[in-house]
Amino acid sequence: MTTAETSETSGTVPAGADLADHIVFYDGVCGLCAWSVRWLLDHDEHGRLSFAPLQGDTARALDVPWDEGATPSEASMAFVDTTGGAVRILHRSRAVLEAMRVAEIAPVLQRVVRYTPRPVADAAYRFVAAIRYRVFGKHDECRIPSPEQRARFLP
Repeated sequence: MTTAETSETSGTVPAGADLADHIVFYDGVCGLCAWSVRWLLDHDEHGRLSFAPLQGDTARALDVPWDEGATPSEASMAFVDTTGGAVRILHRSRAVLEAMRVAEIAPVLQRVVRYTPRPVADAAYRFVAAIRYRVFGKHDECRIPSPEQRARFLP
């Protein structure tokens, strides 16, 4: 299966890398992505998620394949699990689902996404991703996180 079919890729943690266990990579200029990060921050009561922009140093440091099946306009979010020394990268609807699962939030929405056939859920994700700049705009700046939240952001 190709990456586009599975929505998942894997690799290894780069030598010397000190990565968080669960990282949500997001489009740093996307208004919808900024809202999504704020929502996850506000609802992740246990602080299990860390965040990094796709345009940042942390994203570049991970020498693993990204969502090869996505156009640049669709590559708005990825979820990276680095537990156990391996890197598991989820894309599109599965990235959203895994972020909610790890943060233990939105159980009803998790069930809806989990039981929606992956091609349908990914098609909906691609549609929203393709129009996100037109609907939600682009931002040059983000909300300044609290000191507690700031530690969860990676470069």
